Amino acid sequence: MFLRPKLLTLATPLAMALVLGGCVSIGGGGKPPEQLITFTPREVAPPGTASAGDVNDAIVVIEPEVDDRLDVNRVPVQVDPTGVAYLADATYVDRPARLFQHLVAETMRARTGGLVIEGEDPGVPVQTRLYGRLIEVGYNAQGSSVTVMYDAVAVAPNGTMRQRRFGATVTGIAPTAAAVAPALNDAANTVAGEVATWLTGKAG
Repeated sequence: MFLRPKLLTLATPLAMALVLGGCVSIGGGGKPPEQLITFTPREVAPPGTASAGDVNDAIVVIEPEVDDRLDVNRVPVQVDPTGVAYLADATYVDRPARLFQHLVAETMRARTGGLVIEGEDPGVPVQTRLYGRLIEVGYNAQGSSVTVMYDAVAVAPNGTMRQRRFGATVTGIAPTAAAVAPALNDAANTVAGEVATWLTGKAG
């Protein structure tokens, strides 16, 4: 079972309509998903690109933190202010936090041509480190929209810290895997590009 009972409140007419219409799933089941979702970067470092440099110039992208509802491979659907279900027939190819980490890192590689490292903090204090929390990456049934929201925390080599919240919403999206998947990818790329500009000073 992917759903935690404490997260699911389906008392509203809208929520019931979604469930009865087959747009959201309230159980894991054994049926394979019809749509596998990933984040494909708009900006990609070309083949053969090599990066080298001083550790002071390196950027380390740490996997963002998430709450329980995002720590699965399913797409959350906010059915009302307190109720969450998951989109039927849609599964991320990996946890969304890791997909977003890879997306941000690849966007920065393409922008800077510099050394960008993904993974755990290596513990070397003389590089720029990007931490964060992925607050939202899912579908809102009431607004027929998808949203990606990310709180970024950057730590400079000299120890200076700065924080900023980034977000992107795509509206007019039907509650189907085929419609939600590309919209999520668009929103995630928009946020990744804004994060890269903020951290590196280089626009796409």
